[in-house]
Amino acid sequence: MRFPRASRVLRPRSLAGQLFAVQAVLLAVVVVGYALFTYVSDRSQAEEAAGRQATAVARTVADSPSVRQAIHTENPTAELQPYALKVQHDAEVDFVTIMNPDGIRWTHPDPAQIGQHFRGHIEQALRGETFTETYTGTLGASVRAVTPIEEGGRIIGLVSAGIRVEAISARVQEQLTALIGVAAGALALGGLGTYVVNARLRRHTHGMNATELSNMHDYHQAALHAVREGLLMLDGQYRVALFNDGAQELLGLTDDVVGRSVADLGLPTPLTGALLASEPRVDEVHLTATRVLVVNTSPVSGGHRRGTVVTLRDVTELQSLMGELDSERGFTQALRSQAHEAANRLHTVVSLIELGRADEAVDFATAELELAQALTDQVVAAVSEPVLAALLLGKAAQANERGVELVVSEDSRIDDGLLPESLSARDLVTVLGNLIDNAVDAAQGTAGARVTVTAYTTESDTGAELVLRVADTGAGVDPAHAEAVFERGFSTKPAGPGGRGLGLALVRQTVRRNEGTLTVTEATGGGAEFEVRLPLPTVGSARAGAETETARSAVPGAVPGGHV
Repeated sequence: MRFPRASRVLRPRSLAGQLFAVQAVLLAVVVVGYALFTYVSDRSQAEEAAGRQATAVARTVADSPSVRQAIHTENPTAELQPYALKVQHDAEVDFVTIMNPDGIRWTHPDPAQIGQHFRGHIEQALRGETFTETYTGTLGASVRAVTPIEEGGRIIGLVSAGIRVEAISARVQEQLTALIGVAAGALALGGLGTYVVNARLRRHTHGMNATELSNMHDYHQAALHAVREGLLMLDGQYRVALFNDGAQELLGLTDDVVGRSVADLGLPTPLTGALLASEPRVDEVHLTATRVLVVNTSPVSGGHRRGTVVTLRDVTELQSLMGELDSERGFTQALRSQAHEAANRLHTVVSLIELGRADEAVDFATAELELAQALTDQVVAAVSEPVLAALLLGKAAQANERGVELVVSEDSRIDDGLLPESLSARDLVTVLGNLIDNAVDAAQGTAGARVTVTAYTTESDTGAELVLRVADTGAGVDPAHAEAVFERGFSTKPAGPGGRGLGLALVRQTVRRNEGTLTVTEATGGGAEFEVRLPLPTVGSARAGAETETARSAVPGAVPGGHV
């Protein structure tokens, strides 16, 4: 299904493009935010580490015995200055200043500052406390620690060690440079991954944007519900992925079948086999319990099998109409045959008259007329229901042309107007017509080929029933095939131009739709006997019910009735 697209200028960015832009922005924000957070965190940690380092150096110097001894000399600077410079170098600090309690320096990295007053706070140290602070002194801003030099419970000097803020910033700058490199790499990898993911998404969405995808979904749903044919979609494992209202009605599906295998839907075996087939199926006819379906399957491929699209058409009514048409066609052919025979008889009558044998011509014509009228009267007397009577007359003519005698047993009795409207004439034609056709096929070519039809109504424990029996003199049905004979495609005859194995399947389907029963047994004298029992809402009349009591005990076909 294709959808119109706007021009390249006005068309919105595809869904994949929108997602790529959003993901790229989010990734950049996350990486930059993390870099800033890391920079601030590292600087704070660097200052704290510098404070701890300066405190450790200052306390070490304050605790040194040599420092205490040098303080008591006449010139403390002479001994303390070299010592302070050495500690400053070894401890990697920017200055170590030793001073008297008044804050006058004894040592300093710049000798010119020796003897000058210490720039910074010393009040806490004079109270015996060690503290750190950030202060701008002679060397610039620095993180420094100040600690007292104690001896005998009194403070004899102070020590300050510090690291310039500039040096701390240089250390953080090195870390920041490495962090920026890592962040840039992460951003590049993230962007590449995002591009790959969205390129795949673009292929799956065919470059459509969100509006187009939404429209496609709406059109898709509308099309599914609008199509009258059944539509069933299966995934690569032959599980139901989607179905429309038509498929739900035709196959009797429930709403919870999505995700279930076709084999678990309880469909007829031939239909299940067609849906599970890997090759396409074109216009195959399959029967369910109540419908005749034309099935088409088409695999969905895209480098590998992704699923199957199944379309279903209901041709139940069409098949019934075709059955009626076949019956009418056969009846027409029979009428043509009889017309041909009537023409021969008429020529015979004319010839007898021309020969001057008028009496013989009258006797010949009268005998033929009485025979034809007697046969018609006999059928109508037994089965006065017009549809069944017409069907029997037509089938009798067809059977006669094929060398088969069709007999309506004396047990048959169905009055006109007896059958209810719920039992349609179309269903009667389907059931009885296909049973007779099957019986004629079976009896044709056998000695004394005969088909016996019995039709009557009766009362049973479950209520009124219409009973139809068709027996033939053919080879019969193997008991092992008593069920298979009603499956579509089953036939012991070679396939003809129109195919075989559908008639009895249609009979069973029609019987089931009318909640009846269909059985096959061995007929008296050999052959097969098919019996159909269809429930009736009412019997019709007490007379019909009484007359059928006799038929219930009769053996169909044992006493031959009128030959049609």
